[in-house]
Amino acid sequence: MLSSYYKKKLDELIAVCKRNLSTSKVDENLITNAFRFALEAHKNEKRASGEPYFSHPYEVAMILAKEIPLDDITIAAALLHDVVEDTKFTINDLKAEFGNEIADIVDGSSQIDGISDNYELKQIESYKKMLLSMTSDIRVIIVKFADRLHNLRTLEFLPDGKRIRLAQETLEIFAPFAHRFGLSKIKIDFEDLAFKFLDRRKYDDIANKLKEKRKDRERFLKKFIEPIKERLTQNGYKFEIYTRPKHIYSIYRKTIAQNKTVDELYDLYAVRIILNEASKNDCFTVYGICSEIYIPVPERFKDYISIPKQNGYQSIHTTLVSKEGKMVEVQIRTIEMHEIAEKGIAAHWKYKENIKISDKHIEDWMKWVRETIESVGKDDYTSRQLIESFRLNLYQDEIYCFTPKGELKILPAGATPVDFAFEIHTEVGMKCIGAKVNGKIVPLNTPLKSGSQIEIITSKNQTPKRDWEKFVVTHKAKADIRKFFNAEKRKFSVLGKENFEKKIKKHKIHLNEEALLRFIQKLKYKDLQTFYYEIGKSEPRLEDIIEILVDRNKSYLEPREIDDEALGKQELEKEKFISEARSSVEDIKLVTEEKKEDIKGIKYDYAKCCNPIPGDEVIGFITKTEGIKIHRKNCKNIVNLFLLDPNRIVQINWGKASAGEFTCGIKIIGEDKPDILNDITKTISKSYKVNIRSANIFTKGSMFEGTLVLAIENLKQLNTILEKINSMDGILSATRYND
Repeated sequence: MLSSYYKKKLDELIAVCKRNLSTSKVDENLITNAFRFALEAHKNEKRASGEPYFSHPYEVAMILAKEIPLDDITIAAALLHDVVEDTKFTINDLKAEFGNEIADIVDGSSQIDGISDNYELKQIESYKKMLLSMTSDIRVIIVKFADRLHNLRTLEFLPDGKRIRLAQETLEIFAPFAHRFGLSKIKIDFEDLAFKFLDRRKYDDIANKLKEKRKDRERFLKKFIEPIKERLTQNGYKFEIYTRPKHIYSIYRKTIAQNKTVDELYDLYAVRIILNEASKNDCFTVYGICSEIYIPVPERFKDYISIPKQNGYQSIHTTLVSKEGKMVEVQIRTIEMHEIAEKGIAAHWKYKENIKISDKHIEDWMKWVRETIESVGKDDYTSRQLIESFRLNLYQDEIYCFTPKGELKILPAGATPVDFAFEIHTEVGMKCIGAKVNGKIVPLNTPLKSGSQIEIITSKNQTPKRDWEKFVVTHKAKADIRKFFNAEKRKFSVLGKENFEKKIKKHKIHLNEEALLRFIQKLKYKDLQTFYYEIGKSEPRLEDIIEILVDRNKSYLEPREIDDEALGKQELEKEKFISEARSSVEDIKLVTEEKKEDIKGIKYDYAKCCNPIPGDEVIGFITKTEGIKIHRKNCKNIVNLFLLDPNRIVQINWGKASAGEFTCGIKIIGEDKPDILNDITKTISKSYKVNIRSANIFTKGSMFEGTLVLAIENLKQLNTILEKINSMDGILSATRYND
């Protein structure tokens, strides 16, 4: 037996259902049984606010009955949506009591659960689960919308961390989905409530400014609509006119996009003209009447009646300039259009004998969903890429383009001919080599404009290009392109590995994994898969690498064997270079930073451990018998000396170099390719205007090794040169000679 309190609550729910639900007859027994079952299941539970837990599923059911009315099955599922997750009852219990249809909606809604600590991963899973749920029964996500909306309305009772994550998830996932479903009121509630908890100061600032100006705004809008009301009445129209400010989050986004304060925004007002017992043509007639009264802004006119949005939204949008010079957005629609604009997909769908009936807008939307699901999971998007792709395709403004045969394609704003090609068919996108927009050939990265006719030019020999990924915007195009390159990379990586292993076996080259990794790093490959992919795609590249290995395997993968005479010559050459480098400084003037005095007469020497030369950042250590030892600042030994006795450390700077230059050597190892040495010297002498004082180059097989002595201005210039040479094709390494 229900208490009088709950009996009243049940009666209120059934009354709202009878008034709003799309079904011709509401099953009162079904709703009553679900009400009693959920009340009993949750009887010992409390919400964070301290209220009985049952208040939550009840309010969720009320939201559905009032704001997204579908059918009595959806109401029953809403009352039961937390039973399996939070009580002892199972899905099988619900199936036995209420049947498979309600149990499946409850189960699907439960799968799209709350927040986790791994927030970004959770976003991806939430997207996937929402998409999967929609393909089985659209009512699953409708129940979840109502569940989330009530949670937002009571969010202040949750801990700060969970509150912020839930609000962020609502803004990034739930609001875009509600927008895509045409549920404009729900979307606005999602955005404003989430924004309030994410940035309360900015939310309150905008809300307070709107409140402060409410009376002025109401007086202005009342005056603005008066002549419109008079003319419409004279012309015999039955209508309603609503005035409102833009919602808070949309105003906030305008302040960011336009870099203005709230006070500086000019289009904060909106007027809706709802025509009863009217046709589409009447909307255009009313637009004409409004344009006679006030000056319209031509570029702000949008006709969503002739070409509805993908979610079925229809309306005329225009901006009119008032007598006071203020801009007012005006929307004109019929009562049927208004119901779709407010209730979105809920206004489209009807259920009859458990068979879902939808119109073309819903069919197109579900087709998009199915295609998206096919790409999600197979595609290796990063978390952020996937989220951004969804948000772009769910939330962005739309453009309307046509094929040469007049077929309409609706795309996100910013879409290109390549997006258009993939929208026609994946194969058309794959083979696209060019496009004509309104009869003129345009680059493939050209942003399309509404109303354009697009002709895609294809070739059977064409394949997607890497740079397409940088400019396409639709999820389908991005997913198809990435899918192609992933498959291509896997194919050529396998082929490259097989061919490489056959070649090194043929030449009896033995490489362990460590040696191979060291080798490919010198060739500037980031990992083995990339290496195998590149040689799999290019047989000549594979042959070049095998030749390098055959010629230089022992030289560069194993320590060199150097005889005493060669070693002695190498040391003499190094000593000569260091001496020449130090002589480039006039009189080797060294100064302390503190006193700025010449310490030429003080005994000093250069540390053999790091061999500093002009251009290095140096530091001095006062020894007991050998005067000051000069080290590089990054020398490992100087750290130990500093710990030993920091008082014996002195700050040292080089004196002024002759002609403002220092001598420095670089050592280069690379493939002996035509013109490579010419390219290196040209880069150094012409691009960086650096004098090459000497060069010592020798070759062996397909490789070369050389030392260049340069006159440089500073270390920054040297590092820039080394970076440039290391980026050149065929260079294994370019390093400072004295390192």
